[in-house]
Amino acid sequence: MATFFFSHTQLFSSIFILSLIHLSPSSTSPTTTRSFKTYGAAGDGVHYDTLPIQAAIDACTTASTTSGRPCHVTFPPGAYLTATLFLKSGVVLDIQQNATVLGGTRLEDYPRNADRWYVVVAEDAVEVGITGGGEIKGQGLKFVQRFDERKNVMVSWNWTGSCSGDECRPRLVGFIRSKNIRVWNISLHLVQCNNTSIHDVSIYGDFNTPNNDGIDINDSNNTVITRCNINTGDDAICPKTYDGPLYNLTATDCWIRTKSSAVKLGSASWFDFKGLVFDNITIVDSHRGLGLQICDGGNVSDITFSNINITTRYYDSSWWGRAEPIYVTTCPRDSKSKAGSISNLRFVNITATSENGVFLSGSKGGMLSNLKFTNVNITYRRWTNFADGLVDYRPGCQGLVNHSAAGFIMEHIEGLEVENVNMRWSEDRSGRWNNPLDFRPLTVNNISFYNFRSGLYNQ
Repeated sequence: MATFFFSHTQLFSSIFILSLIHLSPSSTSPTTTRSFKTYGAAGDGVHYDTLPIQAAIDACTTASTTSGRPCHVTFPPGAYLTATLFLKSGVVLDIQQNATVLGGTRLEDYPRNADRWYVVVAEDAVEVGITGGGEIKGQGLKFVQRFDERKNVMVSWNWTGSCSGDECRPRLVGFIRSKNIRVWNISLHLVQCNNTSIHDVSIYGDFNTPNNDGIDINDSNNTVITRCNINTGDDAICPKTYDGPLYNLTATDCWIRTKSSAVKLGSASWFDFKGLVFDNITIVDSHRGLGLQICDGGNVSDITFSNINITTRYYDSSWWGRAEPIYVTTCPRDSKSKAGSISNLRFVNITATSENGVFLSGSKGGMLSNLKFTNVNITYRRWTNFADGLVDYRPGCQGLVNHSAAGFIMEHIEGLEVENVNMRWSEDRSGRWNNPLDFRPLTVNNISFYNFRSGLYNQ
């Protein structure tokens, strides 16, 4: 359980660790404190402490409303087993060092509506947060139906009718339609939120568990993520648009390892993305580095990736991705989906070592336009034993397609500038690296290369 959800849905398979920092713009004001220990919490990790914790939260929000100041619910050292906790306006959960909040693993621990299946959830709340240096654990391994070194098979509660598919499980922390959120050291899901700051958070999800995103940002605006460490099986930082647009997201100073995409826009992309910045990010041992999968008709514009160091490698093909350091597509999800568009996309100061090349694929109805690569250094070499020679269009278009490796694969592009790009290739007698640039002029127009280099390097 490892997902910060800022808007819609996600899984339950990680640990959210909070750093020792205190909260919000009003943190300079005096605060009120409540300890649920006075309400009879056991803190032994065996007996449920839901009622005393929720009583303290309810009392805290009343105190905050009366005083006009934030109120902290303090979790002293101990283990606190709980069903869903409802975080309310004006309340900050202060989970101290050596304190652990354990999410329940029973269906009855969660509300009827699957959209509210979280260990901690805030709905329509303002001035809320989580901090303290402790942990929130989803006990995700208890949701594994069968362990598999390629990809675990997970429990799904889809038989309840509350949700469908294999992602039908609880999530860790969710903020829904909330404003002025501050979180330190924890994992999140934001839904239709405004003015959110997430910093100094460590998220650990089982590396073999699918649908186990780190931070999902759904339909939410004015979000800042900084100094985060995310190590999980599925997508790490994942903006999505289900019911509305997503504007003004900044993510900086993060370290990421994942079996999926380190950064991925989509694949839920029914509405627009605009004004996103990703800077000073380190991506290691991941299946895909920077990804845009715009499958549902949304339009993407004004996105910048800068000062990013990437290492991507192959994993089992049951996971989406084929070791691409950069992956951009508007391939529709299915025959009923309309094509979206991607424009004004910038990659600046990017260094990558990868087992595969860059993939830039628009579609007939959804061109990629005005793309620019500046100061990009990519080293191509193989070090795993997984099969190569495949292009991955999933979830739409052609699925997995046989295709030889290339430095850049380009389709359906109108406007591409490449400046100061250096490609280095390992010596490989198989002929694997014979094609630096793979494109058909019929679908790729108005491209320019300035100071472009390609050559072998000695290992």
